[in-house]
Amino acid sequence: MAWYDEAVFYHIYPLGLSGAPALNEGAELTHRLRDLEPWIDHMKEINCNALYIGPLFESVGHGYETTDYKQLDRRLGDNDDLKHFVQVCHDKGIHVILDGVFNHTGREFFAFKDLQKNRENSPYKDWYCNVNFYGNNEYNDGFSYDNWGGFNLLVKLNQKNPQVKDYLYDVIRFWVSEFDIDGIRLDAADVLDFDFMKGMRHVANEVKPDFWLMGEVIHGEYNRWVNAQMLHSVTNYHLNKALWSGCNDHNFFEIAHTVKRLYDMGGCHYDNMKLYNFADNHDVERIINKLQNRDHYSIVHILMYTLPGIPSIYYGSEFAIEGRKEKGSDASLRPALSLDDYRDAIQTNPHTELVGKLGKIRQETPVLSYGEYRELLLTTRQYAFARTWNEKDVITAVNNDDAECTLRIPYQGSQASFTGLISGKKYEVENGQIVLSLDASTGDILR
Repeated sequence: MAWYDEAVFYHIYPLGLSGAPALNEGAELTHRLRDLEPWIDHMKEINCNALYIGPLFESVGHGYETTDYKQLDRRLGDNDDLKHFVQVCHDKGIHVILDGVFNHTGREFFAFKDLQKNRENSPYKDWYCNVNFYGNNEYNDGFSYDNWGGFNLLVKLNQKNPQVKDYLYDVIRFWVSEFDIDGIRLDAADVLDFDFMKGMRHVANEVKPDFWLMGEVIHGEYNRWVNAQMLHSVTNYHLNKALWSGCNDHNFFEIAHTVKRLYDMGGCHYDNMKLYNFADNHDVERIINKLQNRDHYSIVHILMYTLPGIPSIYYGSEFAIEGRKEKGSDASLRPALSLDDYRDAIQTNPHTELVGKLGKIRQETPVLSYGEYRELLLTTRQYAFARTWNEKDVITAVNNDDAECTLRIPYQGSQASFTGLISGKKYEVENGQIVLSLDASTGDILR
């Protein structure tokens, strides 16, 4: 058992949350990361025990066009600020992972600057993919190269080059020795070289016990990345899509089918496929904007916290803030927020109260961290399943209908009664069934 097995994550995009300028124009260093420290207590209040924060290191804009892997972005502060931030998290029982942007660098990175200057004579010409000195680009470099996503601002690193591998592996060692981080979220892991990631797993095993590697992967068979040789986990975009569209379409079959498909990828054993579950993040629109019926917010989060996987809350979504992509920009998804504006949210905002309650349930219910999955009841608008571990069952039941419903959940387990952790109701097992009523757009967790 590792720390991440029982993790409930909070996700911060620090340049956005801190209100940093959109462009890093070499201005005076500003200690904005210090201003984010009150959010650590907020994470504890809503019962999160792990933090994914990033990108953090020196860049020219949104943070994914890295200029210096070993220096905190001057818009956020200096390396001492990051050391202190991680230490405060650790002191309060929160593990910290950060972004590893290893697929590409920015154009201000030292190796690319040398390539611009020395061209064919640069010792770094093989650090990047498909450099063509007969080509050109919109920057008029006099050469072309592979990039990420069609953006020449993001220059594709050659991860097959041993020097590049050694450099990036040393960056990981530096982050652990300097900042004492507990893991890395690998940006664009779906296009990283597999041998590079295998080497990274060896480094992870070397630098720290239970050092966690989680990759950003959108499509595909997740077990290609999640296995004993490569990554511990990947972003669960399959479930993310199923959660909101299954609610919008009143189609729990989509959610249940997705869960079964993911479970099958792991060989029908949860230990083989512990995915990073989320309702939204810094790249997708806020969950409250995706739901046609905003009352389904509760269903999405009850499922996210109780289905197989590791749950994560993106900063602000515990308050049900809005955020849509606008004119191709992600800026509205990454807003500056003042915690003072949400000081009493856990008492006054039902969304925040729910998220806090689910975090507490998750931390106090190991079955949800380790249990195998078993579907019990499924219709288009009602869904119930069990998680089972050490001969204990926890049952989740949800109703996305617009009216109250009564569920008769078949149950053949060893327990004679349950308590609803959300409703507080008592449920008895009679004649192989649990009978419970759920209001419209609600759910309960039976323990």
